[in-house]
Amino acid sequence: MAEFGILILIIFSFLLGAVVGYFVRISLAKKDLKAVETRLQKAKEEASKILDEAQKRASLLIEKTKSEEEKKKAELLKLENLLIKKENVLSQRVAEFEKEKKIFQEKVEKLKKVKEELETLKSQLTTELEKISGMTKEKAKEELFARVEEEFQKEILERIRKLENEGKEKLERKAKEILALAIQKFALPQTQELTTTLISLPSEEVKGKIIGKEGRNIRTLEKLTGVEILIDETPDTVIISGFDPIRRQIAKIALEKLIQDGRIQPAKIEEKVEEAKKEIQEKIKEAGEAAALELGLVNLDPKLIQLLGRLKFRTSYGQNVLLHSIEVAHLAGALAAELGANVEVCKKAGLLHDIGKAVDQEIEGSHLDIGIKILEKFNIEPEVISAMKSHHGNYPPESIEAVLVQVADQISGARPGARKENLETYLKRLTELEKIATSFPGVEKAYAIEAGREIRVFVKPEEVDDFKAKKLAKEIANRIQEELEYPGEIKVTLIREMRVIEYAR
Repeated sequence: MAEFGILILIIFSFLLGAVVGYFVRISLAKKDLKAVETRLQKAKEEASKILDEAQKRASLLIEKTKSEEEKKKAELLKLENLLIKKENVLSQRVAEFEKEKKIFQEKVEKLKKVKEELETLKSQLTTELEKISGMTKEKAKEELFARVEEEFQKEILERIRKLENEGKEKLERKAKEILALAIQKFALPQTQELTTTLISLPSEEVKGKIIGKEGRNIRTLEKLTGVEILIDETPDTVIISGFDPIRRQIAKIALEKLIQDGRIQPAKIEEKVEEAKKEIQEKIKEAGEAAALELGLVNLDPKLIQLLGRLKFRTSYGQNVLLHSIEVAHLAGALAAELGANVEVCKKAGLLHDIGKAVDQEIEGSHLDIGIKILEKFNIEPEVISAMKSHHGNYPPESIEAVLVQVADQISGARPGARKENLETYLKRLTELEKIATSFPGVEKAYAIEAGREIRVFVKPEEVDDFKAKKLAKEIANRIQEELEYPGEIKVTLIREMRVIEYAR
């Protein structure tokens, strides 16, 4: 019974605790609900405030936007009115321009008609004048010029002399300065060569070895080298004769090797000739490369370098062609630098201007035409070909570089000691020079002086006056330039002298 009572007490306590807990939880929930409601009320009040502020700001923004929009509309309206005004002005100007254009075209048409009428009238007047005078227009023109020339020839002559002297003095002074400066920048020693080469022998006995049994050694050497070996001309000396300097050089080297070796026989001759040919080819290559390197010209074709090196063994009027080409290149480059022309083009054209002489003994044609073909084959620049092809005057100069190469070539060839010509050619040139001068009417006598650098012409004073003397000197100079070939330039000095002699008795 007691245990049952305890159980009932426990159950009662548990139920009482549950009821008390329930009411406690309800009480706490009510308190939390009030706190939430308080917070919610505060949040509503804050949201209301934010909403009011946002509405105020939105109202201000709308008002500001409307104000700016109205301003922009006013500006756009103003611009629109301005554009309309400008468009109206432009339309008015276009209309005026069209009107002026029409008036101008009408005036042009009127002027054309007036010009045609004037031309017709001029033609009619010319025809009438020709009928009245009995002379054609050209004949009347010639007669008028002749009368003017006759009447004012003294004044014209004085004027021409004055202008020529003034211009000539200035140009000569400037040209001398430029040429002197260019020549000072470069000076090249020149050697003179002939068509023969001499070899000194250690003794007369060597001549027999060179000739060989029944002349077989000398015949083999001549056959392999293409030259003529002269043995008995001078003591202790062998003369190698031939027009090709490369062949002469090969023969010389081969013969020197044979003399040094001592064994001179056909088989040995063939061996030494082959060695000499290889040595010459190497020298040719080195000479071409050295020339290009000296002038700072790169990227030249190796075959073109080889042809350039061949000029080392080629001469013209006794002047070494490779040294002459290098000299022309230096002079042309220096002149170009002074005058502001293309220095590289002048140097390259100067170096290659005689390249045709490397093979002109093997190919038909002038060295100039051969040279042009060679440079075209190796794709040399057209401006370089243009600059080199007029150095002899066969083609008119197409650029200032062409003129400078021509001048440099003449300086190199005409300077004292550069070249020599044989006596027969020299005398023939002097004879032709005097013959040309004396062929003109009014010339009494002519003398070539200064080794053919000057021709002095004496005229008959009663046949040639001062004015005609001036014209005659130019005509003689032009004729010499057209008909003769000569290095440098020839000065024509015409002398008109009147002598009156009387005797007092």
